[in-house]
Amino acid sequence: MHTNIEGHEVIAARAARLEVRGLDKRFAADAPVLSGVSLDVAPGAILALLGPSGCGKTTLLRCIAGLESPDAGCVTLDNRELVGIDVSIAPERRGVGMVFQDPALFPHMNVAKNVALGVQRAERRGPRVSEALALVGMDGYEERTPDQLSGGQQQRVAIARAVAARPKVLLLDEPFSDLDARLRSELRGELRELLAKLGTTAIFVTHDQEEALLIGDEVAVMLDGVIAQRDAASVVYEQPATRDVATFLGDAEFVACEANGDHADTPFGRVPLHHRVCGAVEILLRPERLDVRPGGEALIDGVEFYGHDAVYRLLLPSGVRVRARVVGPPAFGEGDRVGVRFTGPPTQAYPLSQEGARG
Repeated sequence: MHTNIEGHEVIAARAARLEVRGLDKRFAADAPVLSGVSLDVAPGAILALLGPSGCGKTTLLRCIAGLESPDAGCVTLDNRELVGIDVSIAPERRGVGMVFQDPALFPHMNVAKNVALGVQRAERRGPRVSEALALVGMDGYEERTPDQLSGGQQQRVAIARAVAARPKVLLLDEPFSDLDARLRSELRGELRELLAKLGTTAIFVTHDQEEALLIGDEVAVMLDGVIAQRDAASVVYEQPATRDVATFLGDAEFVACEANGDHADTPFGRVPLHHRVCGAVEILLRPERLDVRPGGEALIDGVEFYGHDAVYRLLLPSGVRVRARVVGPPAFGEGDRVGVRFTGPPTQAYPLSQEGARG
């Protein structure tokens, strides 16, 4: 496959289908790190694997790459078994590339030699190294050593090294977590474009919800060693399958109320629901879905201004507290009385008797 990116022609490996079935992993007597994890990633798709620290994300990647051995389950790449019963292909023979949080560059080697480590010896004198560096904007840096590079430049070199190997699947384990916010934003946009144009199948691990929503074609939320939900980013955000997923992915407010089929009656008016349910529920309210207007009974008892948006902390006459997010500077101040209405699309309801269950 030939891909032309900004005038640079590269040869990319054919994207492959990755299938993970029932992976279990436990370290010594500790609680399970992975519990029956299954995933399919279509050829050329980018899956963002999102979850808190300690949920098993990195262990899953390491099992796919061959750096850890699962206790049970199998991993296949285009129907070729990498891990299974009596099967464990060596990491270097899997066709799987990995980019770590730490760039892991050899300090005694220059940039070109570090990238060449990802290329078969017979091809190191060809154009593969220079092409890979050009893809990540590091052409002209071949002779520099890692100590002459910034943190962002080092991570670009690490990505170039992985891409130069033409992996069928690329695994990225929080590669930008050590960088400042501005650089993270810049690099994740570049990476999304690069992966999409190369057509490489990829899993991108992160604990940052914005990063997951931006980079992934789909988002899989991992909690306590299991995949809690996996779907298009917009679906996971708007229709979180459980209360825990809703809490982890984005700002979430929960208000107890009464559901009546396709809607719930709330202090903010009638709120439409994604799924029919009746009885006592908690409904999910994203702060940006609440509209704040002058004149009303809700008391503003706090204002947080973030530059591009602002958050009002609101106390309702019933004693319920919620937050509302608005674009731009705040129009009201602490102590003001305002009206609050729900203006978003249908939301999720979670039965109070089954907290965390899908409504």
